[in-house]
Order: sequence, then structure tokens, then C-alpha cells
Amino acid sequence: MQKIIRNVMIVSSLAMPMLIQAEETASQNPVMPAAEQGDAKSQAKLGAMYLLGSGIEKDEQKAAEWFLKAAKQGHVEAQAIMAAMYDSGLGVANDVKAATLWYEKAAAQGHAPSMAILGKNSAAKGSVAFSYQSMRLKASKQIPGEYAKQLLLSK
Repeated sequence: MQKIIRNVMIVSSLAMPMLIQAEETASQNPVMPAAEQGDAKSQAKLGAMYLLGSGIEKDEQKAAEWFLKAAKQGHVEAQAIMAAMYDSGLGVANDVKAATLWYEKAAAQGHAPSMAILGKNSAAKGSVAFSYQSMRLKASKQIPGEYAKQLLLSK
């Protein structure tokens, strides 16, 4: 029993510095202050960093929190990412109605992929063999990662 307790204590003492370092790394991130002050682009970038584990520990729930903050301010890419995250249940509970709402908000800003997913573009209309459900499923898996990469590359 003492051996087990000693091993737990050793593991705990080794893990604690890593947790503290992860928290310090996130707080020292140059995007963090601007995101916390409400800058939508910085919030979206921070969401991308959490989603991809770029410079900070990967955390899909924190990614969703930051993307949601940016989306609520009208950041179109964040709106599309939130839609896809709700569609796939990535970092949030799966919610088709919430996903549709965010796709509609992005489409209202002229976001072509969101318009296509909702069947609101001329290219998709009239196509007999076109499957919106299939496209939406693929988009929900591709949009978060691809858009997150683009956000990190943007200035």
C-alpha cells in the first residue's frame, strides 16, 4: 500500500510542473490579451490554436468557447466553424438546429460554402443527384481544421 501511495505522489509531483507550464504558456500567448479584450479576430485565432494544439495544449471545448465568442461578434469564419462543430459534435454537444443557425448567419454574410450547405446558391440548385446531407456531413468534418489553419496563417 505504501508503495502505491509513494508512486502516486511521484507521478503527481512530476505532472504538476507540466500543468503549470501549460497554463503559463497559454497566458503568455500574444493572442490571449486581445482575445480577452474582445477582439473577434484574436478570439477566432485563439480558438484555432486550441483546436489544433498550436502553441498551446489542444482542447476542443476551449476552442469552441473562443470560436463562439468570435462568431457572436459576426466573425464569418468563426460562424462557419461553429456550425460545423455543432454538426459534428466537436467540442460541443451535437445540435443540428444550432449548426443551421450558424450556417445561416455565415450565409447571410455571403459565405459561399455555408450558402451551398443550406442549398442557397445557384450552383447547387437544380442538381438532381446533389446530396445536401452528404455535403453537410463532409463539411462538418473538414471546415473546423481547414479554417483553423487559415486563421493561424492570417495576419
